[in-house]
Amino acid sequence: MPTNELDDLQPEYRFDYRQARRNRFAKPVKQGSLMVVLDPDVAQVFTSEQSVNAILRALIQAMPHITKPEAETIR
Repeated sequence: MPTNELDDLQPEYRFDYRQARRNRFAKPVKQGSLMVVLDPDVAQVFTSEQSVNAILRALIQAMPHITKPEAETIR
């Protein structure tokens, strides 16, 4: 059998993203959340959102508190 008959991949695919639907198995993102991508070496250490949040909260507590200047009000 020639390889062309076995190869059913097209050189290009066009997707109609207007018909896309939400992944029903994915957890919804909480309002106000920020999604970040961890580098692979960091992801090996922090394997859950709880572990990432715990270490970031500890880091925030250890940081000196710097107050931001108030924005000027437009009159």
